[in-house]
Amino acid sequence: MSVTVRVPAKVNVQLAVGAARPDGFHDLANVFLAVGLYDEVTVTPAEELRITCAGPDAAEVPLDRTNLAARAAIALAERRGLDPAVHLHIAKDIPVAGGMAGGSADGAGALLACDALWGTAASREELLEICAELGSDVPFSLVGGAALGTGRGEKLRTVEVGGGFSWVFAMAERGLSTPAVFREFDRLTEGLDVPEPVASEDLLDALAGGDPDALAAAVSNDLQPAALSLFPELADTLAAGSAAGALAGLVSGSGPTTAFLARDAGAAAEIADALRASGTCRTVRVASGPAPGATVI
Repeated sequence: MSVTVRVPAKVNVQLAVGAARPDGFHDLANVFLAVGLYDEVTVTPAEELRITCAGPDAAEVPLDRTNLAARAAIALAERRGLDPAVHLHIAKDIPVAGGMAGGSADGAGALLACDALWGTAASREELLEICAELGSDVPFSLVGGAALGTGRGEKLRTVEVGGGFSWVFAMAERGLSTPAVFREFDRLTEGLDVPEPVASEDLLDALAGGDPDALAAAVSNDLQPAALSLFPELADTLAAGSAAGALAGLVSGSGPTTAFLARDAGAAAEIADALRASGTCRTVRVASGPAPGATVI
């Protein structure tokens, strides 16, 4: 038998970043919104742990035990005294190294799939605990919807969303390393008084009200200056999306994907067409959110 789990991408509608902690991490106020671009992770019994991947940019996905999907299978197996002898196949549709938590989605998907395949009946709390051990974005990939992440982003509180939001995502010609972006953030803020990160009440109210105009006025990303410093061409993509009528545009997470909020699905299609014609990005995708978290299909 095999088990397949579908897991969504995310956009950070707010990413407030505090100063570097002694452990090298940063405290965050990270408002996640899951969107309808999905990876699917299929787990099948095998003689030994192995990983395969297909889809856009699949060649860039590591196929060894550094892959978060493999790490998730190993983590659950170790807790239960099992051999993680499974074939993990990732059907990739979330951009790779794009700031949309594709690797984290694969980790959450593999964890839920292995739990179902092995019948380990792990509680939601245990699954979230394992997710937090794997990475800061992995717990949200399991939960989906919308949530405020604090700490490193792994401590989640569900956020109310009163309607759907239409988004356009422009994928860049190359990737950006998340650690490199945080290092650049530290360089740019060196000697400055970096405030404690807090969630914007205006942004939370906009999500709860399902109001795209209010959300557009409140979105923010403290990592955007660092991403633009390392990848200045992203400014051209942001300008093209704005000129095409986007209500707001920002770098998604640590980038380099740029995210554009549209008034509705029709406006999103027009913005996508304009971005494709602009020559400022590699590919363009349209999706809406919120989307459900990791789901066995």
